[in-house]
Amino acid sequence: METAQAEADERRPLLHVEPGSEATLVETLQENRSRWRSIRVMYLTMFFSSIGFSIVVSSIWPFLQKVDKTADTSFLGWIIAVYSLGQMIASVLFGAWSNYRPRREPLIISILINVAANILYGYAHAPPSHNKYYMLLARAFVGFGAGNVAVVRSYVAGATSLEERNSAMANISACQALGFILGPALQTAMTSIGSTGIFWKMINLQLNMYTAPAFLGAFLGILNIILIIALFREHCVTDLERAKSINVQGNSETLENSDGDIDLGAVVTCNILFFIIFFAFAMFETIATPLTMDMYAWTGKQAVLYNGLLLVGAGVESIAVFMAIKFLSKRIEDRQMLLGGFILIFVGFFVLLPWGNQYPPIQWAELKNGSNSSSAEIKYDESSIAAWNVLSQPSLGLDAIAVGCPVQQAWCQYTPIIHLAQYIGSVILIGVGYPVCSVLSYTLYSKILGPKPQGVYMGWLTASGSGARTLGPTFVGQVYPRYGPRWTFGPICGMVMAAAILVGLMYKKLIGFSIRYQTLQQC
Repeated sequence: METAQAEADERRPLLHVEPGSEATLVETLQENRSRWRSIRVMYLTMFFSSIGFSIVVSSIWPFLQKVDKTADTSFLGWIIAVYSLGQMIASVLFGAWSNYRPRREPLIISILINVAANILYGYAHAPPSHNKYYMLLARAFVGFGAGNVAVVRSYVAGATSLEERNSAMANISACQALGFILGPALQTAMTSIGSTGIFWKMINLQLNMYTAPAFLGAFLGILNIILIIALFREHCVTDLERAKSINVQGNSETLENSDGDIDLGAVVTCNILFFIIFFAFAMFETIATPLTMDMYAWTGKQAVLYNGLLLVGAGVESIAVFMAIKFLSKRIEDRQMLLGGFILIFVGFFVLLPWGNQYPPIQWAELKNGSNSSSAEIKYDESSIAAWNVLSQPSLGLDAIAVGCPVQQAWCQYTPIIHLAQYIGSVILIGVGYPVCSVLSYTLYSKILGPKPQGVYMGWLTASGSGARTLGPTFVGQVYPRYGPRWTFGPICGMVMAAAILVGLMYKKLIGFSIRYQTLQQC
């Protein structure tokens, strides 16, 4: 009985109507502190979740090559995509679960799954064969555990008033971005451990620059569970503040059960926009390591280090953008900033299109030590056709590392190089446009839904983003090795431009529930 009463007290709306009176604030100081303490736990949950994803993303490719020599870039696309596939499935399930049960349940279960999956990833080297499939399975369950993002966002949407919503959503996105910053930064710091690292034979533990981040992710998951058990409480702020502001007559149930008042066209539009945002970003983060290794002849270790530093810089930039949004949203409409964000992303990908008459270095590798080896030198005539000059040389007795654009990728011989300045400029532009589009699409979506419990709807939105994260890496894995960067980035430019046009066409429908309700009442 006491447990049931406690749960009922936690779920009691902090804003409600006393009989015969208008909507009034009855939240005590203790309840306010508890509510914001719980919201901040959700911030940390988002932060830990994003660290768990980003801390390994730049090292997946070299680790995959290390544990399974049969893996190729197509399989890399599947390994990155399966994370989002797991999240897409789980987000709807956890979102529905949170609508009917205390949110603590799906949160703890999802994090436990994440912890176990990270440990499996750290032991992907242990099986005698088929190691790449163990990596695939581990990333799938890490993604499944990350489905709790829907629960986090639906809780924050329900535990904040309309005036608090923009700031709270920006804070969530800032915590997510901070996780994306520290993840690659921690991965970069762990490169000092080396690819061999430390081996503990008793438990078959291999702690190196590739596995240490996964074990750190598991530790953070355990810490997250402790925080949820100790500090998290259920709180719910109804939308009666909005009802009061628009002089709606009736009680909260009238608003909360008014499914027909939700603009389904705006809901579908937000899901489409969200899909495009995350498809573009997932494609970019997937291609970063292979692209830089091909274009600049970086080794796997160099690619992890340099891309990690670039991602850290982009993350810092994103946090600055999130903080700016909190102030700009008071002066500029959400829809206008969303449109501006899509334009920046379009320019960022357009910059990545290859131009000019300079070509990437072609990959070479020496044969085994003690035998004759050959190196290939690529020359280009005036018509930009590759001509091979094979120069037989005695072995130098050194182990060679294959760097540059692989000969198997035919486009390497006729596609111009993407200069480092182009790549860095693209990172800067996308680093501004992505956070703008991400936080504003979430904020607009929650405002469009209004007072209805948002667990399932947030689950669908998260599923849209996860579906994009599934298809984006798959697209890269299938298109990039065969056709190169031009046919990889060109379609993305088209998709982002289509999203900007869609925002313009649906501009008048992308408004909050309370504004739309007021307009309908006045008609």
